[in-house]
Amino acid sequence: MAARRGRDSRRRSGPPVRSWRESKAARRARTAEIIHRLRGLYPEAAAELTYTDPFQLLIAVILSAQTTDVAVNKVTPTLFARYPTAEALASAPQEDVEDIVHPTGFYRQKARSIRATAAHLVEEFDGQVPTTMESLLKLRGVARKTANVVLGEAFGIPSGVVVDTHVARLSQRLGFTKHDEPVRIERDLMDLIDRDDWIFTGIGVIFHGRRVCEARQPQCDTCTLNDICPSATTPNRPARSPYSGTRASRA
Repeated sequence: MAARRGRDSRRRSGPPVRSWRESKAARRARTAEIIHRLRGLYPEAAAELTYTDPFQLLIAVILSAQTTDVAVNKVTPTLFARYPTAEALASAPQEDVEDIVHPTGFYRQKARSIRATAAHLVEEFDGQVPTTMESLLKLRGVARKTANVVLGEAFGIPSGVVVDTHVARLSQRLGFTKHDEPVRIERDLMDLIDRDDWIFTGIGVIFHGRRVCEARQPQCDTCTLNDICPSATTPNRPARSPYSGTRASRA
């Protein structure tokens, strides 16, 4: 039990995470309403990385690991002005790329990753970014989160739901999942949410996590979701799910 409490305390920074007893149908209905409200809040939500084509987006997302989009956006104009294509980046000197991406942290590893990814694109995909999850996962520095961002943002392909730290945190607070592993969180989200909403859900939840549902001090008093969020700290949070009457077998 002590080990379990330790894991929970690390995962659940800030106010306590609560849950409601809901049928799967009730949870799906509540989730759909949450997505509807987020669409109203962030109708123009999109990746906050600066890019002009799928190649630039792919490289920018790789660089965004363990740093902010703001930090990445400060270095990519120089990077892409000097190395605008996969062919150019693949042949770039390691030291030069390191110097450019240094402000994003882990610069040696990131420089190697983006150069290796560029070389792979040239060798296997004629310098173009592939449009399947299977092919993207072959690239260095690319996991499901990066692949989902690229496929969704650059190509409009709903391959899954982006799960970053914000999505993981809000998915637990909102009662979408009890897991903390990204793969299991994504699986739960894909099961709850209609495929047509997968792309928006990732970016919409990220926007809300950055602007309202912060890690340590979520702004529950002003949050548009506070009456349908089991973890809300506001007085209007109901004791049970507003959708608990939805008929279905218990999940």
